[in-house]
Amino acid sequence: MATFQETFRNIFKIHELRQRILYTLALLVIVRIGAHVTLPGIDSHLLSSAMSNSTSDNLFGLYDLFVGGAFSNAALFALGIMPYISASIILQLAGAVVPYIQKLQREGEEGRKKITQWTRYGTVIISAFQAWGVTIHLLNMNYNGSPVVPEEIRGIGWTFSTIVFLVAGTVFIMWLGEQITDKGIGNGISLIIFIGIIDRFPYAILDEYRLLAAGQRNLVIEIVILAFMVLVIAGVVLVTQGTRRIPVQYAKRVVGRKVYGGVTQYIPLRVNTAGVMPIIFAQSIMFIPSTLFSFFPNNEFIASIAGYFNYESFTYSFIYAVMIVFFTYFYTAIAFNPQEVAENMKKQGGFIPGIRPGKQTAEFIDNILTKITLPGSIFLAIVAILPAFVSRFGVSGSFAQFFGGTSLLIIVGVALDTLQQIESHLLMRHYDGFMKSGKIRGRRF
Repeated sequence: MATFQETFRNIFKIHELRQRILYTLALLVIVRIGAHVTLPGIDSHLLSSAMSNSTSDNLFGLYDLFVGGAFSNAALFALGIMPYISASIILQLAGAVVPYIQKLQREGEEGRKKITQWTRYGTVIISAFQAWGVTIHLLNMNYNGSPVVPEEIRGIGWTFSTIVFLVAGTVFIMWLGEQITDKGIGNGISLIIFIGIIDRFPYAILDEYRLLAAGQRNLVIEIVILAFMVLVIAGVVLVTQGTRRIPVQYAKRVVGRKVYGGVTQYIPLRVNTAGVMPIIFAQSIMFIPSTLFSFFPNNEFIASIAGYFNYESFTYSFIYAVMIVFFTYFYTAIAFNPQEVAENMKKQGGFIPGIRPGKQTAEFIDNILTKITLPGSIFLAIVAILPAFVSRFGVSGSFAQFFGGTSLLIIVGVALDTLQQIESHLLMRHYDGFMKSGKIRGRRF
């Protein structure tokens, strides 16, 4: 504990790191404020009453999770950063099939700038369409016969102004994310999603406390639940950081009077290369039946199909798990190209001991990646369906979502990435960081 306190004090001893952290916190506060500023013309009291009676087991609930409740508040930041994420995913997937985008991805800084520019344009287009859908959703919402959007302001003027506000909110959040990345600490886009999810944690703890206060939960059982949650988080951290290192040797080269190469490096293949994307893809598809049912509540056929996709049903969990395993392999194949890695190694004079450069190296890497992706995908599937099983044992729904699924994976991934960046700042100035203990070798010898 003393080491942790000393490390925390060291953070604020470094002027640049202190300024970056305070700058990041200030911008994240602005993001949370914008998530509670309701759009003009909407009755906030009727909106909260209508949203309290709606279910979260649909695409709207998933979307609201990523934007930190801004969607249910019909706030200026209701679309959040998700249109930017969608545009980024579309361009990333297009890079696997469109040769020109593949070329841009390999051009380094100039290609990255061009792709970033396209991503921004795509963000505006996607957010405009999504904002139009939000206006339709708000116009159809009512509580006990009273519309959320008053009749006197309905019309093309309100629709257009709402779309402009929502698109402007998304562009502003995108700018804030880029500012955090450039002048703050951590990845700005990821931190915005992170802070929106973690904002719900105090309310989840409060729900558990109410169960204890009402006598519906035994204190010993609550301690066991919390201990199990800690074990799950530890497992997610372990798998998130788990890698399979492949040794790579480089031949010696003599340039002038200097000798280059002759060292052994490693290719770190992550157990969970796909990250949280398989769960997002699978969850989006699994929520389609319940979302359709919300649009057609009186359709018996859609209602019967939606019954099989109930969040707590065995059918839902099984199909959900299978889809996660499939999307893990699918996204890993897109995100990591063994052929490209093998070609780069060959150009730089590197080779894997016992493996011929070129095609055999690519097949060797692909074989290892396929093997380590299987346990990673199964673990992702278990983590994804864990909240549904935990909720069956009396855990409140708001608290159960932190036992796994998208929420926990995003929280762990973003927290580890931010801690590693803080760690690098500390180590550069010869301070011990959060993630390692003991003396730095450079100071001991």
